[in-house]
Amino acid sequence: MRSDVIQTLLVANRGEIACRIFRTCRDLGITTVAVYSDADDGALHVREADLAVRLPGAAPADTYLRGDLVVAAALAAGADAVHPGYGFLSENAAFAASVQDAGLVWVGPPVKAIELMASKTRAKELMAGAGVPLLAPVDPATAAEDDLPLLLKAAAGGGGRGMRIVRELGALPGELLAAAAEAASAFGDGEVFAEPYVERGRHVEVQVMADEHDTVWALGTRDCSLQRRHQKVIEEAPAPGLDDALRTRLRDAATAAARAVGYRGAGTVEFLVSADGRPYFLEMNTRLQVEHPVTEAVFGLDLVALQLRVAEGGPLGATPPSPFGHAVEARLYAEDPARDWQPQTGALIALDLPDVPGLRLDTGYTGGDTIGVHYDPMLAKVIAHAPTRAEAVRLLARALERARIHGPVTNRELLVRSLRHPDFAAARLDTGFYDRHLAALTAPAAGRDPARAALAGALAAAVTATSGGPAPTRFGAWRNVPSGPQLKRYRSEPDGAEHEVAYRTPRTGAPEPHDAPGVRVLAVTPDRVTLELDGVARHFTVRADGDRVFVDTDAASYTFTALPRFTDPATHTEPGSLLAPMPGTVVRLAEGLAAGVPVEAGQPLIWLEAMKMEHRILAPASGLLTALHAAPGHQVEVGALLAVVQEDPAAIPVPEETA
Repeated sequence: MRSDVIQTLLVANRGEIACRIFRTCRDLGITTVAVYSDADDGALHVREADLAVRLPGAAPADTYLRGDLVVAAALAAGADAVHPGYGFLSENAAFAASVQDAGLVWVGPPVKAIELMASKTRAKELMAGAGVPLLAPVDPATAAEDDLPLLLKAAAGGGGRGMRIVRELGALPGELLAAAAEAASAFGDGEVFAEPYVERGRHVEVQVMADEHDTVWALGTRDCSLQRRHQKVIEEAPAPGLDDALRTRLRDAATAAARAVGYRGAGTVEFLVSADGRPYFLEMNTRLQVEHPVTEAVFGLDLVALQLRVAEGGPLGATPPSPFGHAVEARLYAEDPARDWQPQTGALIALDLPDVPGLRLDTGYTGGDTIGVHYDPMLAKVIAHAPTRAEAVRLLARALERARIHGPVTNRELLVRSLRHPDFAAARLDTGFYDRHLAALTAPAAGRDPARAALAGALAAAVTATSGGPAPTRFGAWRNVPSGPQLKRYRSEPDGAEHEVAYRTPRTGAPEPHDAPGVRVLAVTPDRVTLELDGVARHFTVRADGDRVFVDTDAASYTFTALPRFTDPATHTEPGSLLAPMPGTVVRLAEGLAAGVPVEAGQPLIWLEAMKMEHRILAPASGLLTALHAAPGHQVEVGALLAVVQEDPAAIPVPEETA
C-alpha cells in the first residue's frame, strides 16, 4: 500500500482557508508553508505559517494563479505536499498535474476527476450516464417563449461569474454576449450554456469523501439557498425540511457521481431542488467547500485531516460517524448590502466575537489588518452548532449581534436579521430569498437609536479630552451649571445621516447631556457609558480611532465619523459627477462612450471590478457626457472622478400648470 507521509505542506492559497488548513497541520505535527503576494505582506496566514515564500506582484493573475511560481515555492521551502484550498488553482487540472510532476503530494482529487468535472456541460453528460437526475439543456439558438425563464451559466467556472437569468426572449442575445465576456474574463473560457431557470429552487449539496480503497462517504446534506449574486451567504447542515426519501436520493446520486469519476478526497455534489421536491444535478466541486465547517460540526470530523490521510494513501473507515445536532454558518463580508453589495476596504480596527461553547470562528484577519481591493471581501465565517436548528440559529444570531467589528461596513446586521426572519426560521428557503426580502432586511431596524449612541460617543470623548480617562465618574441625575452647551456633529455609517449632540462640561464631575429628556447618566469612562433610557439602564462601549467612533450596545452597533462644526464648501463636487464607489479596476465602458455623447438616466456607462465582483456605474440623469476620466485597465481609488454628466433640461418633465 502506498504511503506518502506528509512532513511539510504548502498551502497554495491565502486568508481564511490557509489559516484553517494550518490549524489542522499544527494538530498533526506538519510544518506549514505559506505563499503570499505583495498585497498580503504581513497577512494573518503569513504570520501563522512556519515558512513563507513571496510571489511578486499583487493581482491574482500574477501571484496565486501562477502555478509555476507556487510549485517553485514549494520546492524552495522543502515542502513535500501542496494543498490548494478553495478558489484560485484548486480545480485546475494542469496545476494538480504539475504538482505531481514535481514529485510533490497533491492533496486533492485525481487529475482525471478534475478534468471530467471542469466543464459543466461535459460533467452533465457524464452524470446522465451515471443516472444522476439532470435539467434538460436548452439550445439558445432555438429557445422559445415556452423555455423561459432561462439560466445562462459559464461552462468553466462558478461563483456566479458569467451567470444571467433571462426572462424575455429579446434580451437573450445581449445576455449571452455579456455572460460569455464575463466568463472569458474570469476563467479564460467564454463557453456558456443555458438551462431552465427553476423558480424558488433550493440549493442543496452533499459532502463526499472518498479514498483509494473504494470507500465513498456521503456526509449528509447542506442547504446553501441564501445567496447574493449567486454566491452563498448562509449555509446549514443538515438541509432542513427534506423527507427521508429525498435525502436518500441525494446521497445515492452524490455517491454515484463520485464513483463515476473515480473520485478521491473531499468534494461536493451540488443540486437544485425544485419547490415540488425534485432534485437536479448542478455541478461537482472537486475541492473543499467554503461551508465545510457545518458538516464538520455535525459529524464531529476534521475534513482537512481526512484529506491529508487520503492523500497519504490511508483508508477511511467503513462508515462515517453518526451525525448529531444542527450547524449554521454565516459569511461575514466587508460589503454594503443596501448599496448593491458594494465591497468595502480599509483598516479593520477590531474583529472580536464572544467566546462561547458551540461557536467557531474561521478568519484570515485580526484587528489591525487592512482589507484590500484585490481579493474576495469575506472577512470571516462564523459557525454555530447546537442540538437543534432553532438553538443553533439563535446562538449564531446572538453571537453576531454581540460581536465587535470595527472598520469598514459589513453585512453583519443583514446576517442577524436574515437568521431571525420568519421565512428562515420556518425553513422556507430558496435562492430568491434576498430578491424578495433585501429591501426590508436593509431598511432602518426597529429599536436602533443612533442619536443615543452618538450621545454616548460624545460623552466618552468629552471625558477623554478633559481628564485623560479617569476612573468611572458616577452620578445619579442632572446638574445645573452655568456654562452653555457644547456641540458635536457625527455622520453615521453607512446611511450618512447626521446627528448633533449637545452636552455640558462642568468644572468637576462628568459631562452632562443637554436637552435630552428621558435620559439619565449613570457612569462615563473613555470606553464605556451607562445611560438610563426611559427607566432602563443600557451600556455603550465606545472606541475611537482618529475621527471615527465605534459604539456597541447589547443589540446594535454604530459607526460614526466626527464632523467639523461647519462644512467646507470646497468639498462639494460638480453636479452630475460620477465618483468611484470603491477602489477597483475599470474593466469596460459603454459602447461609443466619449465626452460629448448623450446618455440616458440609468444607462450603464462604466463597469468597475473590485474584489471579484463587477459593479455598474449608471448615468444619474439624461443629458450630455461632458467629461470622461475612466478607461479600461485604469486603477481607481474610492471617490475618484470617473465622468461628468450635464443634465439636459429638455429631458426634465415640465409640470402641466407651467407647460
